[in-house]
Amino acid sequence: MFRSKYLLSLLVLAACLVVFSSAALSKDNKKKVATVEKGKKVSIEYTLKLEDGTTIDSNVGGKPFTYVQGSHQIVEGLEEALSGMKVGDTKHVVVPPEKGYGKINEKAFIEIDKSRVPKDVKVGSMLKGTSKDGRDFYVKVAEIKDKTVVLDLNHPLAGKTLYFDVKILDIE
Repeated sequence: MFRSKYLLSLLVLAACLVVFSSAALSKDNKKKVATVEKGKKVSIEYTLKLEDGTTIDSNVGGKPFTYVQGSHQIVEGLEEALSGMKVGDTKHVVVPPEKGYGKINEKAFIEIDKSRVPKDVKVGSMLKGTSKDGRDFYVKVAEIKDKTVVLDLNHPLAGKTLYFDVKILDIE
């Protein structure tokens, strides 16, 4: 009689341990299977390249890049591609200009007097300017004429297809 009560108590205790430990594991697993979704803080490691293979930017081996999914802190095409990924996932993402920095806007070219730029400027040179509100910006010299210079005000990556290699490091 004592022995059967003892065994029954042990079985009840074992059953309780199984229930509680599986509940705890279930909570841990929910954290581990978090996915990239709107409002989540996401940390990534990435390399950005152009079509010719030129590396434009990378944080591999450095500090993770952190952003909030759905807040438009990264280019649209990359944000869309990362949706649904989990910690540890990697992906190669190709972002067309329309979902990156846009197509080249022909209206974003201005012609200014040559005297307003350094004398040794060359086509392709990047010039730094300051906006009326004090922020720095850069323009590219697109063409040099006899008396004027044509400046390209487009983003330097406008019109470019972007190639990202991304790894999800953390999701909060």
